Order: sequence, then C-alpha cells, then structure tokens
Amino acid sequence: MSPEVPVIVLILAVPSYFICKWLMTRLKVGNERNRKFLAIIPTIILSPIIYIGLFMIWIFSISYYPTSNFDKNEWNSNIEERFKMSEDIIESEILIDKTREEVIEILGNDFITNNESKITYELGHVPGLFNIDPDYLDIKLENGKVISVKQYEG
Repeated sequence: MSPEVPVIVLILAVPSYFICKWLMTRLKVGNERNRKFLAIIPTIILSPIIYIGLFMIWIFSISYYPTSNFDKNEWNSNIEERFKMSEDIIESEILIDKTREEVIEILGNDFITNNESKITYELGHVPGLFNIDPDYLDIKLENGKVISVKQYEG
C-alpha cells in the first residue's frame, strides 16, 4: 500500500470523526469520557459511504452532458458538440423517409461516409469516463430513403 493512501483516508475520516463526536454531544449519547471512542464506530461506517457517494457524484458529473434541439446553424458551426443535438435528431425522426439530398441539405456536406446505403457524420467526443473516441451519427438508406438513424462510438 502506498504512503498516500492513509493520508487520503484521513482527509475524510478526521472531519467525519469530529462531526460524529459533535452529534453525539448534541444528542447526549454516552458520557464525555467514552464519547471519543463511541464516535469511532460511526466514523468507520460513514467514511466509506461518503467516499463512495463522492466517487459516484464525480462519475455522474463527468458523464453528464446537456442535450439540445437540432439547430442547423449550430450543427454546421460546432462539430465537436454535435452530440448534444443527436438525441433530438434520432428521437424526432426528422430524417426518416428523407432522400440523400434532403439529408445533406439538412445536415451539411461535411459527412465522413457517403455511399448508397449509408451517410455518417462525426458528432464529437461525448463526455464520459474513458471516452477517447468520437461518436458518429449513422444514417442508413434503403431505396434512396432514410430508414434508420443511430449514434455509435467510433
């Protein structure tokens, strides 16, 4: 175990101990003499719970990203944040039954793949813990019309 681990544990355990001791004083648990020892028990229980809670808050905060409605000007001007609009494009089905030309008119000419059965647009990097690859909007066509729109990580 590295020497940093005990220091990190103490950073949260010491304040937890004093809070537990203060609460026990306010609630008149035990007497002044044994309150110091009694405060160790909830400290041992609460410290890991608090660490896990803080870790979960951190995970959720780096994984969260706001979504927004599709805006053609924003889509064309900010490639790195297109992922914010992808959910709206998929859920509203604005591209379903559109032709290739209509899709290109709506989303622009800066696609990555353009063939008979597929058009792909880069969405940028979706915030996430280990997300190092950009996401893509995959538009599948059949008989010249859009049949599905999906988002995937590259």
